[in-house]
Amino acid sequence: MPSNRTSLSLITLTFGALLGLLAAGPPPAAADPLNLPPDAEEAAQAIDETVLRSAVGFLADDLLEGRGPASRGDELTRLYLATALEQLGMEPGGPDGTWEQKLEMVGITARVPKTWSFSAPAGDLTLAFWDDFIAASGVQEEESEIRDAELVFVGFGIEAPEYDWDDFKGADLEGKVLVMLNNDPNWDPELFEGETRLYYGRWTYKYESAGRQGAAGAIIIHTTPSAGYPYQVVQTSWTGEQFELPAEGEPRSQVNAWVTEDSARRLFELGGYDLDQLVKAARSRDFRPVELGLTTSLTLENRIRRVETGNVAGLLPGSDPALKDQVVVYTAHHDHLGTGKADDTGDQIYNGARDNAAGVAQVLAVAKAYTQLARPPRRSILFL
Repeated sequence: MPSNRTSLSLITLTFGALLGLLAAGPPPAAADPLNLPPDAEEAAQAIDETVLRSAVGFLADDLLEGRGPASRGDELTRLYLATALEQLGMEPGGPDGTWEQKLEMVGITARVPKTWSFSAPAGDLTLAFWDDFIAASGVQEEESEIRDAELVFVGFGIEAPEYDWDDFKGADLEGKVLVMLNNDPNWDPELFEGETRLYYGRWTYKYESAGRQGAAGAIIIHTTPSAGYPYQVVQTSWTGEQFELPAEGEPRSQVNAWVTEDSARRLFELGGYDLDQLVKAARSRDFRPVELGLTTSLTLENRIRRVETGNVAGLLPGSDPALKDQVVVYTAHHDHLGTGKADDTGDQIYNGARDNAAGVAQVLAVAKAYTQLARPPRRSILFL
């Protein structure tokens, strides 16, 4: 986890800045100092190492078994959070005066073959599960399948009329496997907000986009710079049981996958293409989908189960009758990966101290600080 000094500095600044905004009403001009209430600095001192360390220590303990969704560790975590918020004097922020917003989720455990083969006139290429590719089901069904599908490189896989950007150009991609780059165009501050990653750059958008095109599957090319994390994160977070909200008839591709950059390079070479050249071409609005001359098949056998979990919510009502119906939200996710593939020591528990016990600890610490004020902020605050 980050050093305590870093955590304390960040959260104190966040508390002070938002508290000033809540106390003063409309945001002050950039050059104006924050108009903090007189006891703000004293209240901020409630955020200390002990508050942060104790919450992280509990949430990341082996007894919670990695806080996998709908697991025993998840239930214990939700009980802990509801109890902590109640002890701080918050009101229940869930439906009908409860602490939790219950929700149903679908757990999908895919049995992925050890290899994935691709064919071209020049020959075949076989990728190894885990080292070269990771695959998951895109549908909530007992089987998901790609059958003799052609691979098409679609650049970033983005349709964004507001940026005059369309990687698909009306191409017929029904039943194809779309290979796409991670992230969004980030080299121009006037285009996709520059280095700020928009939803267009998220893997969720990529797979949803493939589904809207009628694709059979989607493959994202992983690089650490484009993802913001190493391939190891893909390996651990995309294997084992995957959780989603129940499907509601939205278009979906059968298989969602990742490949390493080296694997993508070999695939492109098999089709007679250079990855770097196509990546360069994809950086233009004029880019058009490129058929790679490759075909593939893949079948995943899936175990499906429906489970219940929940969001925990505590509310600090605002003190201004005219503004208390406006709500500012502090949030962090309390779940993690649960248990999975063991490391070199045999440890199977993914404790999740940084992802995201540290964030939950910060939210609880901010909640405690707000309770130290003589008068609550004008607007209500939801700790979610």
